[in-house]
Amino acid sequence: MFGKKNKEHTGIDLEQKELIENAQRRIKQKRGLFTHFVVFLVGAVGLIIISQVLMQVEPVKVLGIEWWIWIVFAWFLLLCYHAFKVFITNRLLGPEWEKKQYDRLVTKQQKRIQELEKKVEKEYIAPKTKLVLDNDDTKRKITMIAAAGQNNELGKDGDLVWHLPDDFKRFKALTTGHHIIMGRKTFESFPKPLPNRTHIILTRDKNYKTEGGIVVHDLETALATTSGDENPFIIGGGEIYKLGMKVADEIELTRVHGTFDVDTYFPEIDESKWKIKTSLHHPADDKHKYSFDYETWVRK
Repeated sequence: MFGKKNKEHTGIDLEQKELIENAQRRIKQKRGLFTHFVVFLVGAVGLIIISQVLMQVEPVKVLGIEWWIWIVFAWFLLLCYHAFKVFITNRLLGPEWEKKQYDRLVTKQQKRIQELEKKVEKEYIAPKTKLVLDNDDTKRKITMIAAAGQNNELGKDGDLVWHLPDDFKRFKALTTGHHIIMGRKTFESFPKPLPNRTHIILTRDKNYKTEGGIVVHDLETALATTSGDENPFIIGGGEIYKLGMKVADEIELTRVHGTFDVDTYFPEIDESKWKIKTSLHHPADDKHKYSFDYETWVRK
């Protein structure tokens, strides 16, 4: 969706930003270590002076060694640990190490896509009725996937307000083996990360950490992280959908026939820019309280 020039410019900005932030962290760490070293020297000298003043009385010994020597030794070990963490650990397990781990995870994920797709095809039962309005094939595409009520209702308090098992199966069928981009609240609403998918968590919180996915702080970085995926998905919530509306090529929308009390909404689809490619109807039944349509929207 982005032009070549804009991509290159964005890449340079992100690289410079990362270098600056890493340099700031390193400076802060080294400043802290230097302060620790100075305090250690002053403290050690102070303990020596105090011990000399107390030489007028019988010195307290532990295992045959005076007490202040034990304190200095323990403090020195703490200083060595601090120095090791700054100069060794942060170099070996820093940003470059994290990037290699992420790349390894993504590569492993891609190798399993074919096997997973075969498995999903057996599990997913598509609705019988299908209305094809257009047939337009594309190569790489960015897809938003959501379920929304008649008035674009999404959910309340971070959860859905309906239970549609067949829609869950469809979501799994479409997203398995791919990258899924989501906001922090959406990610934290899962009991655990969704299996066989690479999670990209978009958050403004620079200190947010998780082992369940890749944390980014802007949509351009999120999309760049999915560059090896021919069909990444944007899965919510409301604010992320608003951002995604500008870059998505396709929208997989489950339109639930009902109105609901919610606090989150899907953005309005501008029909001057979008058109329905396919529509599949699913009636209400014993497992589905509401009828709904699977709508695939593409840009005009």
